[in-house]
Amino acid sequence: MSEHPTGIPIQLEPLVTRILAPNPSPYTYTGTQTHIVGETDVAVVDPGPDDPAHLTAILDRIAGRPVRAIVITHHHRDHSPASRPLAVVTGAPIVGAAAHYRRNDNGAADPSFDAGYRPDRVLAEGDTVSGTGWTLAAIATPGHTSNHLAFALPETRALFSGDHVMGWSTSVVSPPDGDMAAYMASLDTLLRRDDRVYYPGHGKAIERPHRWVRSMLGHRRQREGQILRLLAERSHDLNDLVARMYVGIDPRLAPAAARSVLAHLYDLRDRGAVTGKDGVWTTL
Repeated sequence: MSEHPTGIPIQLEPLVTRILAPNPSPYTYTGTQTHIVGETDVAVVDPGPDDPAHLTAILDRIAGRPVRAIVITHHHRDHSPASRPLAVVTGAPIVGAAAHYRRNDNGAADPSFDAGYRPDRVLAEGDTVSGTGWTLAAIATPGHTSNHLAFALPETRALFSGDHVMGWSTSVVSPPDGDMAAYMASLDTLLRRDDRVYYPGHGKAIERPHRWVRSMLGHRRQREGQILRLLAERSHDLNDLVARMYVGIDPRLAPAAARSVLAHLYDLRDRGAVTGKDGVWTTL
């Protein structure tokens, strides 16, 4: 991704331009990718963090054109906060994912959520926003978050996949808002489509999307199999499982790995394959 510098518009196709936000991290890779859709008038997909330099880069690319909608795939703090200052400047409505503030297992607010996110219009499966020569259609893809949406651009068979399908890593699925069964079902939903390319919130464009999605499904099934094999040997707590499954992981990513393993455990529990008591898990 070194050829895609921060704040520089990269035209991916006539209707789509990408701008990389200056928020790289172990969880965001090189940063959040904002996509501007349209030529005469535009939509802005996931304007990213509330960063003045990034907002300026977006507005420079818009260059005074009408903004029909500010479109949000989900309410994480690296995707939606810039929607508010962008709406003030452009007058555009904020549309897309519902506002959602489900608390973690310990009752605390999830720090990854954008607590100030308030859409003007919530989009459901099949709802659309449009402009001159373009349409964005919402596709419900819960799993990474309960309110996650992808957006199809039928004019060019492109899909803005947010964090559901990324171009550099699998998505974190963090209960209780994240749900592994929903995540896997949403991947199956995308496999039934015929999109030509995915433009994710992080990482490279995905030019063979079916192959990529099948690999993600295979990866999650592999992780599930690891859990079942380890629990067949003996009972484990969550930290034991993560240590055995993610040997050599960057310590900064261990908490995210633990959340996804927990999501697998909850899914397996709901399917009657494992049980957990006092933080210790075993097979049935």
